[in-house]
Parts: sequence; C-alpha cells; structure tokens
Amino acid sequence: MKNFTLDDSLLGRYERLIKEVVIPYQEKVLKDEIPDTDKSHAIENFRLAAQMLENGVCEEEFYGMVFQDSDVAKWLEAAAYSLYHYPDKKLEKRCDEVIELIGRAQHKDGYLNTYFTVKEPDKRWSNLEEAHELYCAGHMIEAAVAYAECTGKTKLLLIMCRMADHIYKLFIEEERKGYPGHPEIELALMRLYSYCKNEKYKKLALYFIDARGVDQDYFIKEAKKRKWSVWGGNGNSDKEYFQCQMPVREQKKAVGHAVRAVYLYTGMAAVAASTGDEKLKNACKVLWDNIVQCRMYVTGAIGSAYEGEAFTKDYHLPNDTAYAETCASIGLIFFAKKMLSLEIDSKYSNVMERALYNCVLAGMQLDGKQFFYVNPLEVIPGISGDAVSQRHVKPIRPKWFACACCPPNAARLLSSIGNYAWSIQENTVYSHLFIGGTLKLDDSIKGELKLVTGYPYDDTVVYLFKPKQQIMKMTLAIRLPDWSFDTRIMLNGRKADYQVKKGYAYIKGEFTKEDELKLCFDMSVRRIYSSNRVSANNGKVAFLKGPIIYCAEGADNEEDILSLSVKKSANAVVLKSDKLGGIDEIVIEGLKSSTIDTLYSFETMKLRSYDIKLIPYYVWGNRGTNQMRVWLPEL
Repeated sequence: MKNFTLDDSLLGRYERLIKEVVIPYQEKVLKDEIPDTDKSHAIENFRLAAQMLENGVCEEEFYGMVFQDSDVAKWLEAAAYSLYHYPDKKLEKRCDEVIELIGRAQHKDGYLNTYFTVKEPDKRWSNLEEAHELYCAGHMIEAAVAYAECTGKTKLLLIMCRMADHIYKLFIEEERKGYPGHPEIELALMRLYSYCKNEKYKKLALYFIDARGVDQDYFIKEAKKRKWSVWGGNGNSDKEYFQCQMPVREQKKAVGHAVRAVYLYTGMAAVAASTGDEKLKNACKVLWDNIVQCRMYVTGAIGSAYEGEAFTKDYHLPNDTAYAETCASIGLIFFAKKMLSLEIDSKYSNVMERALYNCVLAGMQLDGKQFFYVNPLEVIPGISGDAVSQRHVKPIRPKWFACACCPPNAARLLSSIGNYAWSIQENTVYSHLFIGGTLKLDDSIKGELKLVTGYPYDDTVVYLFKPKQQIMKMTLAIRLPDWSFDTRIMLNGRKADYQVKKGYAYIKGEFTKEDELKLCFDMSVRRIYSSNRVSANNGKVAFLKGPIIYCAEGADNEEDILSLSVKKSANAVVLKSDKLGGIDEIVIEGLKSSTIDTLYSFETMKLRSYDIKLIPYYVWGNRGTNQMRVWLPEL
C-alpha cells in the first residue's frame, strides 16, 4: 500500500472522499458531534476508562455495544492510511490525542477494553462467547500496525504489543482454554507478527485456530461457570454460528455468522501461508470454493439470513431478504487477498474485484455520509424496511448505526486499496486489480510501474515502465478477468508473448522507458444466469459490464420495476452519463406489463415494449427512496 500512489478515476475519487469527508465525519460521530443520528460515545468510553483507572471512579456509565472500542480502532486505521498519502498535521495531532487517551485506558498488566474497565471490571476474560475482548484487541492491533507503518509513530504499537503479551501470558503461559466467539484476533496477530517478527504472536494466532472446534462445547462450559451474559448467551447457540462445530481443518462448508467466518478463514490462510501447513491450506481452499460456488450473491455479497447475520444453505440466496452485510464482503476481500498469498489464481482476485466494485462500494453513499449495513438485491419501499421479515432491509442509507462496524471498515479498506491491487514475489509483479496509479519497485526490480486506465468503465489498461537504470528485468503477471471473453495484450503495438497460468498472463522481459504494454478487454454487456438450484432467480437474468453488476431503479423506470421483463437476446446499448458521479448506463429492450387491480385474475397481463434503464448497483439508493432490482424476469 505504501509503495502505490493512486491516480484512478473512480477509486481515486473514493480515496479523496475518505480523506476529505468520511474520516472527519466519522470522527465527529465517534465524538457524538453529529445531530439526529445514533450516538456512538466510543471515544468518550476511553476517557471514562482512563478516569476509572486514574481515580477509581468515573462520572458516567459505559455506552454502546460491548465491541464499541473497535469502531475507534478501524477509524484510526483508515486515518493512518490517509495520513501516509495525504499528510495532515491537524488530523495526525487528533489521532495522537486519541492514542494518548487509549494509553491512559490501559491497565498496568497490559489489558485494554473500555467495556470491562468501566462496566464489568470483575468479569474480564470470563465470556469469550459474547464479550468481544479478543475481537476489539484484534482491531486495535491492526490499527497499531497501520499507524506505525504509515506515520513511523509506535506509541499505539507498543500499547498493543503489551496487550498481545498479556493475552499470550494468559492463553499460552497460564494455559487458559478457549477461543474467541468473534474471530479477528487471529488475522491481527499474524499482521503483528509480520511487522514485529516476534514468533510468539504467530504462536498465539495458531493456538486460537487450533483450539476452535476441538472442544465444541467450550462455550456451554464457560456459560455454566460465569453465570452472566451480555445478550443472553448461554453457550447453547448453534455451534455453526461460531464456526466451532468441528476443528477448522475438518470444516467443509462456510457456516454461521458470515463476518466471523471470513475473518476466521483469513486468519487461517495467513497462518497457512506463514507455516506451510498444507492441511490448513486445503481447508481454506475447500471453504473458499463452497462460498463462491454455492453461497455468494452475484454482487460479491455473502450472508443470506438476517437471523444470525449468517450463511444458511447451499443455493439459498433470497434477494429481497438478503442480509449481505458490507463487513462480510470486506472480509471476503481480506480472505481473497490471503488466498492469493497461498496460490496465485484468478478465482480469488476475480471475486475480490466483484465484491469491491459492487457490494463494498454500495455500502457507502456517494457523499460519504450515509451507509448501508445490509445490501439487498431487491428493494420495494413499503415492504423493505417495514414488513416483519424485511425490517433489516433499508431502502435508504442511514447516517450511522448503533452497531457501526461497517462504516469505518469500508473507510479502512478503501483508503488502503493499493494493498489489494498488487503483490510481488521475487522478480514477479502481480497485477490483481486494474487501479490507476504508480507502483514503486525496489529490491531486485528497481523503478516504477505506472498503470493508466479509465477502468472500470473503459476497456483499456496501459502499463508504463520507468526503470531507475536502463532496464527493468522482471515478469509482469496480469489477471485475465473472467468476464472478458477476448482479452488482447499488446507490447509496443504488437501481440505480446506470454504464458497463461491459473488465469494470469505472465509477460517476461527486460523493459525500458519506451515500452508500453496494453490490455484491451471485451467489455460487452453480459447476461448472467444463476444455477436453477437458486429458486429466487429462476427465469431471471442479471447484467454485468466489466466488473460492475447493474440494477434497475424506479427513478429511471417510471417508479415501477416490478412490471418489467427483459426480452431474450435483446441488444443492450451503453450510454455515458454524468449522473451519479459519472456512470455507464445500460438501456435494454424489454416489456412492461399492465397493472391488474385485483390480487388474482384469470386475465393475461397486457405487455408493451419498454426500454429498461439499468445503472451500476453500487450507486443505487442515492436519489431518495426507490424501488431496486438486480434480477429481472426474462421473456
């Protein structure tokens, strides 16, 4: 991420939005300075914890979710990435002040958690099932590493090393049993290990992975001992919800809470990449395939059910009741990136791209001040958000949430997107995502590699080489997107010589500043059909252009999308539009049915020709309350 400078028409706009709007807005939310929205109190909780430690009492009660600390951690992480690319002394000072406050809230033994310090000081580490102590620690560890990497300041890193040491002492040296109800600490410890090179952090991550599911009844035993709960948990919840139904190396299907699952799988993949554990690697591959082949929406969203925010069963992908949490798709991107460290295969980067340009971007309003937690594929105002089975499906993005995990999660991902665009192994540079900007190369490859493109709407990507000396001797491995049926690769105007392996084109050469490598994609509008085992999509079609999934919104279609059907084999016309930040709009010939006044009728509905207008899914919901549908009937 640090070696990549973004210069991209779409994601560059989001990077600037994060800097100019999202980070300041979320800071105000965390400080309870935004009127008419859900109160956060997250930073105030740290002040109260510091007050408790310094004076033995505090003037207010803890407010918010048991995991409220994690919102501050994710905000700090997003701010760290932004500070690296856009130095801002005032923002850095405010971050340093928050970090100072976090340090004051830390116990002498290294423990750090405001909920337990302020509200339940005698109950810490007694409720791994519900209390999110390890989850909060994990997010703050990630923030600490990011802040050290991006600013060179290590105060937060030292704070969180003390917390990690405290956890190590408890679980490794003192042999306390258990594993977190909400995974996150595993991937965070591997990130801390990668930065600090302290073997005990990797050992601790491996412990939590190895322990999960070996004692499937751990949470039941814990509940009998503690005799208190946060949300009424008694250890008898569905074990699949916690991914503890069996040891992780034996798991075959993605189950339970979707965010917890992909955070766990990311940690598993990180450990497998570091240790060479083939059994763990194979488990990750099996779980990945189950997600993308049986349990993922066409938008890259995961988690079908509101109940438990969870995966359900293979091919159960309802559109109008989908949960499809923004954090879950972000976690899927984390998982994809770690799988690429295990093996370079476009099946991971294709999904990474799908989730990014669709579900994740849809999670944030174009103005950066409203957010979706849930990302449905069909919305009907009056039913969505109101019917008892669909109250979780909001037709417009709220300003904030009582459970606000998604907004700062999106901010930290989008402000570090260069980390997902590229990877380097020895003399091979891998181009996973086609994001405009400049990559600095050191070590054996010296120079810069510039990517120029109008992607995701334009069909051309150009790589320019800027060697420090005369040549850049390297291999450039470029993902061949699965949606492009005819990708042309040209070197200086002629067909390039390359080999294809697992969806990547490998171009080996000694490149000079005169060289230009150009990719031309086939960005024809694609019709997508789902397996007939997905009952919600039988007889329906969705549309894709490049990496972008499209939808019909009421604002463009006479406020009535339920009457629309697409004609089979009708041609699609692509129109450039300045609306919604600048998009490609699709117009396709379809049919519009007449309205029947009765609930049921013996009469056939009358059909008339109608040009259906489609917009990118990620921009829906930016024009007020609207109907929206991704999958349209095909006649």
